[in-house]
Order: sequence, then structure tokens, then C-alpha cells
Amino acid sequence: MRAEILSCGTELLLGHISDTNATYLAQSLAAQGIDIYHVSQVGDNQGRVVKLLQQAWQRSELIIMTGGLGPTEDDLTREAISELLGEEMVVVPELEAQLQARYTHLTQSMPQRNIKQATLIPSAQSIRNPVGSAPGWWVEKDDHILVAMPGVPHEMYQMWENEVVPRLAKYTGGLIFTHLLRVYGLGESAVEERLDSLLHSLNPTIATYAKSDAVDVRITAKAEHTEDAIQLVSSMEEQVRVLLGDYIFGIEGDTLASVIGKLLQERQQTLGVMESLTGGMLASTITDFQGSSNHFIGGIVTYSTDLKVQMGVPKETVERYGVISEETARAMAHAVRERLGTDFGIGVTGVAGPDKQEEKPVGTIYIAVEGPEGTLVGMGPGWHAGRADNKRYAVLTALDLLRRYLQGILTPQ
Repeated sequence: MRAEILSCGTELLLGHISDTNATYLAQSLAAQGIDIYHVSQVGDNQGRVVKLLQQAWQRSELIIMTGGLGPTEDDLTREAISELLGEEMVVVPELEAQLQARYTHLTQSMPQRNIKQATLIPSAQSIRNPVGSAPGWWVEKDDHILVAMPGVPHEMYQMWENEVVPRLAKYTGGLIFTHLLRVYGLGESAVEERLDSLLHSLNPTIATYAKSDAVDVRITAKAEHTEDAIQLVSSMEEQVRVLLGDYIFGIEGDTLASVIGKLLQERQQTLGVMESLTGGMLASTITDFQGSSNHFIGGIVTYSTDLKVQMGVPKETVERYGVISEETARAMAHAVRERLGTDFGIGVTGVAGPDKQEEKPVGTIYIAVEGPEGTLVGMGPGWHAGRADNKRYAVLTALDLLRRYLQGILTPQ
């Protein structure tokens, strides 16, 4: 099966957003053994979309489209497919009722223009969208399959993994089973290097994906029976875990915040944080885990030396070592633990940018995690990334340091 990807949206052509959907889909198609020869972008113009679809129809059996399924006038994917195939779009009562119910649940009235999201052509079936208003289209005609999905990444990811990939399995020769491992502490190239001996396997296959909070390692196997596919993936997972070790922090759906949250709750222990570099981002990320109120007591955001001292950081520590120091991070972790009465305390300080502080370069980060058994310290690389990246790196590294403490991977001093 030859496939190609068509990304719709003028914002892509203007460079306002990156086409991460196409990258994700290309990697997933390759993992399923589907050849992909063309990836295209097109603006919100029905004539140009139709022309590109006509080319794709001539050279590929599988066409994957993202974007253009919204309710506005410039969302033209449905209309383009309808013109391509010469079929009329009609409103499907069941889809309309589902759309109305969604707006009722949100205590809003549905704009009339949204009704186009409840339409189909005779060759199309709807693809369920559990997190958005726009269903996808699955079209089969003349030995071709055309899949249209929303451009919003989190909507597209769920639709692709949960709805489209299982449907494709019968066309790609067998059942497909996928398992995902999440990695932190290694870059994507370092992960690939460690997995080099496994990357050329044809069944199961391995692919790596760099995400904002981790590197994902996806293992995909194909077999006639579910049990056989699961066994293939399980066997490969064992080898991956040997090669990546404790850099693996979870599986699909896990985040560092959810992993430490579950560990703290299992131990019936609590956490507090004091942060300056990250400006509250650490506390916010911890509370992304739905059950965080059971273990996260609170956070203190402090940039000034005076407030640090008021919160329990010894003035002599700051004066002697500076705000940007391992010693101050240790003192912050201890102070918040004492102040809030928690089992664990995290202190984060550093230089987010754009300018150096205390003669420390941008990207310098000091993190301390204090718990009942002692303190762990982590440091950033001191490289000049953007301010937002430095803050994100500090948050993730702090969470990973606590994870390693809780799992006994690192021994506190």
C-alpha cells in the first residue's frame, strides 16, 4: 500500500505553525510497513486542495489528510473531497444530534455554521472524535482509502491511534499491536544510538519520537492473532528496557508528574516546592496530574532574596554562595519542607535568560530534592537555550530527580 500525507491550512504555508502532524503520521505509517512517497502542504483554497487530491488519487492507494474540518468558511476539506469524488454532502441526523449534545453539555448554543461538521458523502463513514467537535472522514472508493482528520494535534493523535490504525490493520496484512515507552534524560539521537542493534527489525518495528516532555519509543508488531502480536512486542520491550534502563519512566499516557504522583500516593507521602527560576511552572506541572491534591501540599514562588529568607532560607547561605548555587537550592528544598511540613521538598534556582546572573551563564540550573533519607542535587548544563526551554528543562529534570529518589535509583546524601 502506497500512502501520502496532505496537510491543509494556510497557517502552515505562512510558517505560523509547524507541521508536526505530518511528522507523526509519517513515522507511524513507516512503523506499520506502509510506504510513503509524498508529503504535501496546501492552503485553504478548495481548488488547490482538489488539484492536489487528484494527483494523490492517481499515485497512492491511501491518502491521509489533516486540517480543514472546522466549522468556518475556510475549512474546506469536506468540500474538496466531495468535489474530487463527485458526491454530494448531506447532513447525517445522528452526527447532528451528537454535535448538539456536545454544545448542550458545554451549556452553549450551537452556531448554525457548525452543522457542516455533521455531514458525510455516500462513500464516507464518520470517525469518532472524543475530544473535539469535528468527526473525521473515512472514505473508501475504487480501491482507494482517504482519511481526513482534524488538524488540532491532540485530536488527531487520539483519532489516529484509537480509530484509524485499527481499521487500517486489515488492509496491511494482519493485526497491529503497539506499545509505547517514555524516556527522560536522553535526547532522541542518544536513544537511537543505544537502540541501534534493534532499529532494523522489520517485525516488530521500533521508532523514536522527540516530544516536549520526553522521547517516546514506539514498538509495533504485526500478526494474524492478538496474542502473537503482543508476544512480539513484549519480547522487544524486554530488550529495549535492558538498553535504556532507568531512563524509561513510564508507558503511553504517563507523564513525569503522574508517575511521581502515583509513587507519592502509594507511599502516603507529601510534596512541597520552592522555585525561582521556573516561576510557578513546577507547581503547575505537578497539578496537571488529576490526583495531585492528595500529595501536593503547595508551592512557594520567590525571586527576591528577602522573600527567600522570610520563607526559611538562611541569609548567610545566599550571601556566601549567591542565589544561583547548589547550596541555595538545598536550602530552598529544606525550607519548603519545613515550612509546609511535607515529606519531600524541591528547591529550584538558576538562570532562565536572556542575561547571565551572578556571572553564571544562561541555562545554569540547580535543583535539590530533600526527603527523609537525605538530599539529591541535580544541575543544568549551562547552555543558552531560550528562556521557555530552560524553564521547561528545569521542571522536567526536577520531577525526574524526585522520581529517581522515590524509586531508589539514586541514593540521597
